[in-house]
Amino acid sequence: MTELQKRYENLLKPSDRLIADIKKIDGDILFLGVAGKMGPSMAIMTAEAVQAAGLKKKIYGASRFSQPEIKAELESKGIITISSDLLNRDELFKLPEVKNVVYLAGTKFGTTGKEYFTWAMNSYLPGMVAEKFQRSRIIVFSTGNVYPLTPLAMGGASELDATGPVGEYAQSCLGRERVFQYGSATYGTEMLIYRLNYANDVSYGVLLEIGKAVQAGLPVDLNMGHVNVIWQQDANEVAIRSLLHCANPPKLLNVTGPETASVRWIAQEFGRLMGKVPVFTGEEQVTALLSNSAECFRLFGYPSVTLKEMIELDAAWLLEGGKTLNKPTHFQERKGNF
Repeated sequence: MTELQKRYENLLKPSDRLIADIKKIDGDILFLGVAGKMGPSMAIMTAEAVQAAGLKKKIYGASRFSQPEIKAELESKGIITISSDLLNRDELFKLPEVKNVVYLAGTKFGTTGKEYFTWAMNSYLPGMVAEKFQRSRIIVFSTGNVYPLTPLAMGGASELDATGPVGEYAQSCLGRERVFQYGSATYGTEMLIYRLNYANDVSYGVLLEIGKAVQAGLPVDLNMGHVNVIWQQDANEVAIRSLLHCANPPKLLNVTGPETASVRWIAQEFGRLMGKVPVFTGEEQVTALLSNSAECFRLFGYPSVTLKEMIELDAAWLLEGGKTLNKPTHFQERKGNF
């Protein structure tokens, strides 16, 4: 294992804050849609926190598991995996009753031309999940895309600002929120709606995409000239600790980093670290998809991994030829066509 890999592995370990809070969360935890980008690391971090806290809490992960290696990795960490097509009502309702549910299921890419499936995953499935797990606490993963593009001077939309989703993907995500809110009102379920943008790791994310473009000498699009980013494990930790803040009606929570980060500056930082001169296309606009996460920082403190650390990690990872996922965020999209 290289020094870079050791450094990365250390950043994946559960923090003392998470271990302290996991002791306060009563009951077992189920991750629905665990095999996506964030699910495996989140479930593993939770299992490690449970072990570090000396608890006997069960951690479940449900998914179709189209990649068997993810299922095997989770099981090697003591996570109880359940192969399930969540859209199949019979399979969904066979899942174990648990006190805590983290809802990660959803779809984003390929929306255009297959809108019906996007709405089924993002708005129809939540109704069944809300019915099945009406006696649980539920963390509902959502997105900052439910907000409209906002002026840079505004500093990002807060939880008190009106939603205004652009495009069918974002509209279906607001549909997910509204259906879960209906379930909360109908069944009295405590929930937290977790509006995230954008999680980053060495294998995927906005920063990695910009770094890849700089490394390859490809133009970096400036039309979405500013972004919010957060390290994946910081986002994971907030999701788990949020189980202590579920409420009825559901609490809304923006989750991202503190900076309104310039895409141009990010590319220049990658260029400096890689010995490259970034190439740009387009021009910065006066609006962007931005979120204000002041409430998140009040509850949980600031992220442990800074923006410059994330860029340095991703740059080193790319220079070493580390493995990455082919899952672009399409953060540049301003019209909601995913």
